[in-house]
Amino acid sequence: MSSSKRIDMNIEDILNNIPHRYPFLMIDRLTDVNPGESAVGIKNVSINEQFFQGHFPAKPVMPGVLIVEAMAQTAAALVVVSLKEDLSSKLVYFMSIENARFRKPVVPGDTLNIIVNKKQVRGDVWKFSGEAFVGDKLVAESLFTAMVADNNEN
Repeated sequence: MSSSKRIDMNIEDILNNIPHRYPFLMIDRLTDVNPGESAVGIKNVSINEQFFQGHFPAKPVMPGVLIVEAMAQTAAALVVVSLKEDLSSKLVYFMSIENARFRKPVVPGDTLNIIVNKKQVRGDVWKFSGEAFVGDKLVAESLFTAMVADNNEN
């Protein structure tokens, strides 16, 4: 599955490849996508994010679970690009989150650089490591597993 051709994905490409939409789309761009291997997701954190209304109004902090969700969305886009097939009838679902660590608060004005690396693939199950940085500071990390499954919208 590895390819030497790295690609970038703008917001239109992301919207064409994963089903997430505002207010739950947690990535703005992907860079350095190495199909079957790795990708870098970019999330520009804005005070206009809905979650800042309640987390926390006097000192806004991006919830750690949403940072992990941004990692998962980056990985989902990587899976779709890697498989090179029409996945419009499929979804990429979380199966597990392991060893999540949150090292520094993420606040409005920050740009998250999310690095995901495929650890292994077994059939429809993909395991990834993810790290999120603001500048050169590691702010969060996690291992997570996802599965490509049918989207039964009946």
